[in-house]
Amino acid sequence: MEHKGTLYIVATPIGNLQDITLRAIEVFKKVDYIACEDTRKAGFLLKNLNIANDGMLISFYEEVEEKKTENILNILKNGQDVALVSDSGTPLISDPGFRLIRACLQDGINVVSVPGPSACISALVSSGLPPDKFIFLGFLPKKEGKRMRLLEELKTANHNLEATVIIYEAPHRLIKTLKNLSQVFGDVNIVIMREMTKIHEQRLTGNIKDMIIEFENRKPKGEIVILLTTKY
Repeated sequence: MEHKGTLYIVATPIGNLQDITLRAIEVFKKVDYIACEDTRKAGFLLKNLNIANDGMLISFYEEVEEKKTENILNILKNGQDVALVSDSGTPLISDPGFRLIRACLQDGINVVSVPGPSACISALVSSGLPPDKFIFLGFLPKKEGKRMRLLEELKTANHNLEATVIIYEAPHRLIKTLKNLSQVFGDVNIVIMREMTKIHEQRLTGNIKDMIIEFENRKPKGEIVILLTTKY
């Protein structure tokens, strides 16, 4: 019976390098390859952990995911182990990897999660909004028509559920997204988490209109998570 390798889904820090887990370090030291979105960022992390990475980094970002999935499958089928990481946080959450995981499971390859930091969960538990039910949307569609349709559908679906909604957003689209949310949900209270676990971590709480004014006067920067609820 042929021996197949293991694919490890490894969470990495979302900002503070001290959030790396002992198990993640152990996995990085023993695997043959690390599939990563950005080889420079992965190399920086490994360097800070004093782990050599000569020839072990495989570039694995959204545009090449389909092509590289076959390559990684062949590596695993040959009995070698691979760690999958994103630029930060938990892989697959608004990051590539779903196709690879599906393909591994279909081919009988062992898939192991090595849990750790996650921006959406960290934002939720520190937001002050109800954490018992939540809907994670990741990044909204770039086209406004699709974005508005999704938000309208969300409003209808969430009417009785009253779940906290979690959205990722880029700084340059933040004001536009806040205006879209205001159009659909009205002037509800929201929480904006920015640069979590980093030196300039910030939590802003208030109604949407005040947030729009805030960021029209001060250009938003950094990685942003928006949370809202219609429950309060």
